Amino acid sequence: MMRLGTFPGMWMEDEAAAIRELSSLTSGLLYRDILEFERLRRAPLIIRLLRALALQLGSEVSYQELASLLNVDIKTVERYIFLLEEAFVIFRMPSLKRNARNEVSRLRKVYFYDLGVRNSLIQNYNLLELRNDIGPLWENFCIVERLKYNEYHGVFANYYFWRNYQGQEVDLIEERVGRLSAYEFKWSSRQKATALKVPTGFAAAYPEASFQLIYHDNFEQLFTDET
Repeated sequence: MMRLGTFPGMWMEDEAAAIRELSSLTSGLLYRDILEFERLRRAPLIIRLLRALALQLGSEVSYQELASLLNVDIKTVERYIFLLEEAFVIFRMPSLKRNARNEVSRLRKVYFYDLGVRNSLIQNYNLLELRNDIGPLWENFCIVERLKYNEYHGVFANYYFWRNYQGQEVDLIEERVGRLSAYEFKWSSRQKATALKVPTGFAAAYPEASFQLIYHDNFEQLFTDET
């Protein structure tokens, strides 16, 4: 799922066939309806934008930097990101800022609904143990699965990430019925000892929030209401 994604039939295909199918999707078929509906003719720009977003997975995204990279105006970047979000290719997550002056609030993160599409955009289907982007992949995967779980169970929530200017961060903040639940995602259980503590800046600003570390050995805890 973290390599070839979850599009229907992908897990039933042999790997070579799945990669060919993903290449077809990301070379234009996936965005044809967007282009036709909006009467746009800039498919290469969509691909370039998505590749840039794929390489920034797990990091804050600046529309101004994307506009400069793609040599377009910022309104074009905003418009295309909006269209891709409406088509359920990507989704944006804002930062949480409620109490502290030093909390980052201007930027957003962008995630992919399907990691097979993301990996196809950068042509990286390496095994998980060979990847240098396993952290962002795991973060994206966990967030999408949590959103799916809540959607399936009729849970309505707001979602954020949190970071302050001292570099402390939390991957996912879930807000529902006035309660904040914080999640940090680490692929390796070897990181557990150093990651169990709530970031001090977050704990000071939101002492009422719960905190849960999710790594691949306790992944099932993401699918409970007690985490």
